[in-house]
Amino acid sequence: MKRIILITGGQRSGKSRYAETLALQSAANPVYVATARIFDDEFRERVRLHQERRGPEWTNVEEEKYLGRLDFTGRTVLVDCVTLWSTNFFFDLGEAVDAAAEAVEREFDALTSREATYIFVTNEIGLGGVAEHATQRRFTDLQGMVNQYIAARADRVILMVCGLPVTVK
Repeated sequence: MKRIILITGGQRSGKSRYAETLALQSAANPVYVATARIFDDEFRERVRLHQERRGPEWTNVEEEKYLGRLDFTGRTVLVDCVTLWSTNFFFDLGEAVDAAAEAVEREFDALTSREATYIFVTNEIGLGGVAEHATQRRFTDLQGMVNQYIAARADRVILMVCGLPVTVK
């Protein structure tokens, strides 16, 4: 049986910890798919702390963009995170919002075409004011489009607020 769970919320709202807990409740050895590109020392340290928090029961896979190539049939898969995944396409495609959205949606559909439990973590970046820079506004558009696409296909959507899960769908 295929299940898709989307966990969204603001930065530092507890999304990843909650997603990891769900994955471990679902499987003894879940898969963690990291989509991040390491772009500076501070971010490298954040990634290290995330890795340290996870134990040996996790199968770790690093893939920045082409998740559709991965086959996790029958497994529980945590993709962390959709925002960084979208960022990779956004900048590689010259900030073209529609092309980036299509790429993420295509890879999402390919990945989730297989029977598995999928848990996606994303940021709800559109809750604040209008961004000052055009690049930020375009990315907010992209992230909103991608989040809506995934949410429409998800069996469950959870909004994290101050570390607390709020069921949306």
